Amino acid sequence: MGITDTADGVGTAVLTDDERRRRMRKVITAAGVGHFVEWFDFGLYGTLATVIALHFFETGDPQAALLSSFGVFAAGFIMRPIGGLFFGSMGDRIGRRTTLGLVIMVTSGATFIMGILPTYDAIGLVAPLLLVIVRLVQGFAAGGESSGATTLLAEYAPSNRRGFVSSFVDVFGFAAFVAGSGLVLLFTATLGSQALNDWGWRAMFALALPLGAAGLYLRLKLEDTPEFQKIKEKGEVAAKPLRTSISRWWKALLFCVGFVVLKAVGHWILQTFMPSYLQTDLKFDQQTAYAVTTIGLAAIMILVPLFGLLSDRIGRKPVMIIGAAGFIVLTYPTLMLMGSGAFLAAVVAMIILGVFMAAYDGAMSAAMAELFPTNIRYGSMAIAYNISVAAFGGITPWFSQSLISWTGNTYAPAFYVMGAAVITLVVVIGARETAKSPLIEKG
Repeated sequence: MGITDTADGVGTAVLTDDERRRRMRKVITAAGVGHFVEWFDFGLYGTLATVIALHFFETGDPQAALLSSFGVFAAGFIMRPIGGLFFGSMGDRIGRRTTLGLVIMVTSGATFIMGILPTYDAIGLVAPLLLVIVRLVQGFAAGGESSGATTLLAEYAPSNRRGFVSSFVDVFGFAAFVAGSGLVLLFTATLGSQALNDWGWRAMFALALPLGAAGLYLRLKLEDTPEFQKIKEKGEVAAKPLRTSISRWWKALLFCVGFVVLKAVGHWILQTFMPSYLQTDLKFDQQTAYAVTTIGLAAIMILVPLFGLLSDRIGRKPVMIIGAAGFIVLTYPTLMLMGSGAFLAAVVAMIILGVFMAAYDGAMSAAMAELFPTNIRYGSMAIAYNISVAAFGGITPWFSQSLISWTGNTYAPAFYVMGAAVITLVVVIGARETAKSPLIEKG
């Protein structure tokens, strides 16, 4: 049986079912591997935050050094909206494929450089300054990644599987953090924490170059999306996509910003803050902390596409509401469960939070893409996504650690997560359901 060669079944070329499935696997792999590389590079910083604090900041006060490390992490997010403006506009004007190739080149190069930087002991205060510069470049490139990969998958996906296909953005994103956390866990288990602190962290950042080359090759082997090719053939590519987004689609931009608040905070709590939180505040040893994080992130990776599929069947809103409500009700109890000090309790707590993160992520990627028309989709998502991530996500590790210092309450970060979930829940309830709608073509 043949089916038309467009995401929503409108076109002239015909593919067989097997050909369509093979193409979809190729697209998911290319988008996913590139996304994996992007977030493996980006996430290593968070996983190794305590190690970076030892090498790039004054170590007399470990808590202050860790806060400084998280401060540099947040600095990278300052550049994400700028990167989103740059790469988002480029993606809507010249295409998704070429833009995503450039994104991965910049990120991989910046991450490799991070691994060869001289330390505080070698050059003093210049070391953290160089670290900030590299993080700014990394953040600039990251501004074009998530929205671009989501656009690519959503525009290739069949309309009745858009949630499932788009969810692979987060599958590969969490896989990257699992790989990073798992690699650190394996390294410390086999060679010890001292080797990791001495030279192992540099070796992990050096992996950015070969991984980046692989991701670039896969992305450039793709054709651009059927949806983008369609508007290009019709001469409907937006000359000034950002102006169109802000002037005509500002309500959709606001909804998208609200959607991303919980995603931003939830991701960076679980992916970046959690390893150091378990070590510094809950007094788990380094190896156990990495094990808890790795297991929890692996659970999210497995569950995300299942919730994406569920959102195709029952709608985006019900699934996103489940995720947001779960964070509101259970974040504080799960952190208390972690605080019991037992390994199994910490794993269970991490998985509970992971279920709600997976539910929210599984539906949200498609929901964002469905808010905007094809000729401004990449740029619109990039603007909204990165404003929200910069405002709420980038400060998550630093602010969460600061809440503990200010209040003396080890579980205080829960209040920040719960607040983000409340904001997002209100926005989701007010949004329209888009799961059964075709992608809008022109704005």
